[in-house]
Amino acid sequence: MGRIEYISGCVAAAHGARLADVDVICSYPIRPYTGIMSELARMVANGDLDAEFIHGEGEHAQLSVVYGASAAGARAYTGSSGVGVTYAMEVYSPISGERLPLQMVIGNRTLDPPGDFGSEHMDALSIRDQGFIIGWASTPQEILDNTLAYYRIGEDPRVLLPQIAAQDGYYVTHILGAVDIPEQAQADEFLPPYKNHHILDPRDPMIIGPQIEPEMGPPLQFQRWQLWNGVEPVVEEVWAQFGEIFGRKYDPFIEKTFCDDAEVILIGQGGHIETAKTVAKKLRGLGEKVGVARLRLMRPFPTKAVRETLANAKAIVVFDNSFSFGMTGRTGPVAAEVKAALYGVSDAPVVQCVGGLGGEVCTREEFYCLFKKGQSFIGKQPAADEAFIAPFHLDELD
Repeated sequence: MGRIEYISGCVAAAHGARLADVDVICSYPIRPYTGIMSELARMVANGDLDAEFIHGEGEHAQLSVVYGASAAGARAYTGSSGVGVTYAMEVYSPISGERLPLQMVIGNRTLDPPGDFGSEHMDALSIRDQGFIIGWASTPQEILDNTLAYYRIGEDPRVLLPQIAAQDGYYVTHILGAVDIPEQAQADEFLPPYKNHHILDPRDPMIIGPQIEPEMGPPLQFQRWQLWNGVEPVVEEVWAQFGEIFGRKYDPFIEKTFCDDAEVILIGQGGHIETAKTVAKKLRGLGEKVGVARLRLMRPFPTKAVRETLANAKAIVVFDNSFSFGMTGRTGPVAAEVKAALYGVSDAPVVQCVGGLGGEVCTREEFYCLFKKGQSFIGKQPAADEAFIAPFHLDELD
């Protein structure tokens, strides 16, 4: 059996990497994820983890190091936050295109400006089209579990894709929670040693990432598209096996709270949704039929699960924690994904909201107002590009 400790999301992520028995770690400091690498450095120094710990000269170097390490057959791990994530942009697509299942942890941080060290999701979401599996944890326990499960999913020979295990900066990275840290034997049973589909070897040289002729591009991209159509069944298998070994059951795609008979369902991702769940519980006690759907996976986006979860709702409130400036709806990527998933299958109004901007707390009062906004649209549709930005557009707070 494992042991229960009260630890932060940063420390929990480090334990996840330790239990995954990673071979190569590459670090570069930037708040709020830095604590993960500090903890891993301590583990390596104390002999608790046998791994090569490399300190890169920047985030581009970090991703380049783990790119090479994974190609050489190592289980590789890195991470970043905020503008550090964007600084490495050149390297993401080559890693996924080469089918290298390394893992990157992201402690979310607002992109500059405002540069206020607060948490928004756009750092991770800015690479949502680069071919990485991406999902959010809302608790320290979940980030440890995601670390192990994402390696298992990404290293499956049917998948072979890199992963991003995201967690909200400060709200998850730095807040303590009870975490069941499993025994190494359990982790080893769940996550077998990494076996790459090819290994760099000077005795058998190969070229990785060569320039190709233009006519070679379309079939390559078509193959990548085909690959993603088979990822979700593997996700389901892995989380089912996780529950059998560790005893913690997760819905592979969406955590549902009071959704079965809910008239208004709020859907979003990340740590702020924990607050929404407490508000929904309170409103349920007052006879209000509200529910909360927390996305556990952003890439691949779980279209079928979203449709099933929201099928009977009379109004849907989509909560984004960051803007995608100028996009349809004038809010964020989650709203665009949800509306696309529901197109042609639901007439329920979709109320688009953004909150927690710049790392500010999205309060219980704000979520209460968002639920009320949803109720007010039952039976009618919002105007084109109508959006509600917390706390600025929530009159009930006045």
